[in-house]
Amino acid sequence: MKIIIRRPKLSPRMRLWVRWGQSLLVICGLVALSYVGLSLLDAKLYQVSAKRSLEDRIEVAKGHEGIQPTRVVEEGDVLARMDIPRLGVSVAVLQGTKWRLLRLSAGHIESTPLPGEAGNSGIAGHRDTYFRKLKDIRQDDEIQLQTATGLSHYRVDWVKVVDPDDLNVLAASTESSLTLVTCYPFYFLGPAPKRFVVHARKN
Repeated sequence: MKIIIRRPKLSPRMRLWVRWGQSLLVICGLVALSYVGLSLLDAKLYQVSAKRSLEDRIEVAKGHEGIQPTRVVEEGDVLARMDIPRLGVSVAVLQGTKWRLLRLSAGHIESTPLPGEAGNSGIAGHRDTYFRKLKDIRQDDEIQLQTATGLSHYRVDWVKVVDPDDLNVLAASTESSLTLVTCYPFYFLGPAPKRFVVHARKN
């Protein structure tokens, strides 16, 4: 015995609403993809500009024979370029950690020493952009930090996951070190419940 399931017939008005709904979903999808694409392009172009700005400052520093004029650091200033060769990471580091800045680059955590200075310098980044590759970082990986005053080399000594309110990872230190912070888990949807922390000491 065959069971025949008949689909209810849609009225012309309902069919029109279905077509409109399908078209709206397609349009929303295209808009979302366009936004993501434009955001990635904007960030890539900004990175090129930021790194060029740093290179110009390096040339100026060479002209001053190592004597650096006092400079007030403001939010959004380009401070450094950070490279992790094994992971293929190369990102400019800006002053500040506001969302709009981290969308374009990595950001220096204001309460910590500036990149390249003595002490524990904190750098934050989004897990879905420039710091996504940190998921594959390993102990002893090299991190290079280029500032206007020179190139520093760091070696990763530990990696761990902490609560968002655990500020011990950014504690002051007498040794020169870097602490990289991003959200965790890397593929979590919505606000991530943990923080992924990478610590490296200067060679």
